[in-house]
Amino acid sequence: MKAIEIKPQIYWIGAIDWAVRDFHGYITPNGTTYNNYLIVDEEITLVDTVKYEFAEIGLSNLRNIIEPSKVKNLIVNHIENDHMGALALFMEQMPNATVYITKRGRQGLERFFDVSRWRIKEVKTGDELKIGKYTLQFIETPMLHWPDSMMTYVKEAKLLISQDAFGQHMASTARFDDDFVENASYAELEDAVIDYYANILMPFGKLIRSKIKQIQDLGIEIDMIAPDHGIIWRREPEKVIQMYLDMAEGKTNLRVTVVYDTMWHSTEIMTQPIMQGIKDEGVDCKVIKLRATPMSVAIKEFWKSRGILVGSPTLNNEVFPSVAEFIIHLRGLRPSSRIAGAFGSYGWGGGAVKWLYQEFKNMKLEIFEPGIQTQYRPTTDEMRKCYEFGREFAKKVKEYHQQFQ
Repeated sequence: MKAIEIKPQIYWIGAIDWAVRDFHGYITPNGTTYNNYLIVDEEITLVDTVKYEFAEIGLSNLRNIIEPSKVKNLIVNHIENDHMGALALFMEQMPNATVYITKRGRQGLERFFDVSRWRIKEVKTGDELKIGKYTLQFIETPMLHWPDSMMTYVKEAKLLISQDAFGQHMASTARFDDDFVENASYAELEDAVIDYYANILMPFGKLIRSKIKQIQDLGIEIDMIAPDHGIIWRREPEKVIQMYLDMAEGKTNLRVTVVYDTMWHSTEIMTQPIMQGIKDEGVDCKVIKLRATPMSVAIKEFWKSRGILVGSPTLNNEVFPSVAEFIIHLRGLRPSSRIAGAFGSYGWGGGAVKWLYQEFKNMKLEIFEPGIQTQYRPTTDEMRKCYEFGREFAKKVKEYHQQFQ
């Protein structure tokens, strides 16, 4: 892709990664982009670089606008490898550039590169850099989602270069939200936002609320949001901001996700009457088998639902390994505002359901007890009990959901 002007004399010069399917364990079926931005002003300024493997593409896009040696300032919003992996290669071509970065960003940068010859200036929230007709304002966003993170606001353009916030893993020839929906749908774009939030930003809801409030308190007017991944928001950027506020406040659908795995199909058989009971109570339901589903998809479906039921056979008096992996992923994301229950099968002694409830309690989720277990394959009477278990869980989910309306 060639450079694209997104605001007067401000260009997207990033790279599209059509092939990536695994982003540090997060499945990306739609690929991704590594967005960075060039501001052509009295002091030519580059915001972020690209992943190392795409350095030549990024540099080529830069050269299509100006010679890299003319870059005066380089803003590093985030030091994760997909944004600064090519930094040293860019700096070789930009010997006169000064790097602007947060204090924690500089500390991290020194662990990756020999920065002894680079001019580096640390910045904090409220600091500004006048580069000509444009003024850049820096906003620290620590732990969104790394300690070094910050955003850069171009005041006169009302442009928020938002780093990883408001992004999506979406490879597309469309650079803007309105272009994207012409050939796809807004629902697809929203789903990509939820997917990204659920798998990366879920633990930071309180921080997201406070950071958006801080931006509002600064009186920042936002006409466009340009994230480091995916589509740029120019049609209605306030929509994605509201999406983030809703997700940060725990808003989601009246829906149940049943996540399970099975050894000899007994636990799998239990999912059918459970699902039917949920549906007959008037609650939408999604059933996911873990070994047939990427982990990040299971996490996204969990996040889209108010209730979750986790099913597992017992193995060695413990939970089934794939279910344990899911719970470990979920625990690290620190979920909230969800209600959980468990079910499963066992042969000699049951341990999986007990293990799951302890994990739910450790995560401080709302708990629906007791769970339901069957020995070996469920009988006709136990299938009926599974159906009632599903109905009762759905009733509880509806009650719990009312708190968030």
